[in-house]
Amino acid sequence: MALSIHSGYAPGCIGRIAELHARYYHPLVGFGLPFEAKVARELAAFCERMDPQRDGLWLALQDGEVHGSIAIDGAHAAQDGAHLRWFITSDALRGSGMGKQLLSTAMDFCDAQGYGHSYLWTFDGLGAARHLYEKHGFQLVHQQAGTQWGAEVHEQRFERRL
Repeated sequence: MALSIHSGYAPGCIGRIAELHARYYHPLVGFGLPFEAKVARELAAFCERMDPQRDGLWLALQDGEVHGSIAIDGAHAAQDGAHLRWFITSDALRGSGMGKQLLSTAMDFCDAQGYGHSYLWTFDGLGAARHLYEKHGFQLVHQQAGTQWGAEVHEQRFERRL
């Protein structure tokens, strides 16, 4: 079971990341086709315009297969902050510490780029992820009911400032 973190796009990663999100969030909160399509569409657009000086994508690989991901979208970092996106690990890696490694890698990138402000959108009920976010300096700054992912949840915005 060789585990590694790969930086940047890898063939098949867009579909695999969309699959990981769909398979995790559908049974958890009922996210369906609109959510999976949104993940795939927005991730594909990000990969097509990704600038390694501004953006980052890291993949958790186990024996060459994508089992986790995280991205930093720095396109609007100067105005809005760097956007942390597509953070997930497979059931096989959940609890292994790989999520912590991915998040640390992304935050190290933000720090190296001088991004003094980063943010993410998530929703209430993801305790393990929230613990990791808070451990890395993120704070909950806003919460509202919303349906942007295809089912009603309590959306949360977390921000990290250096």
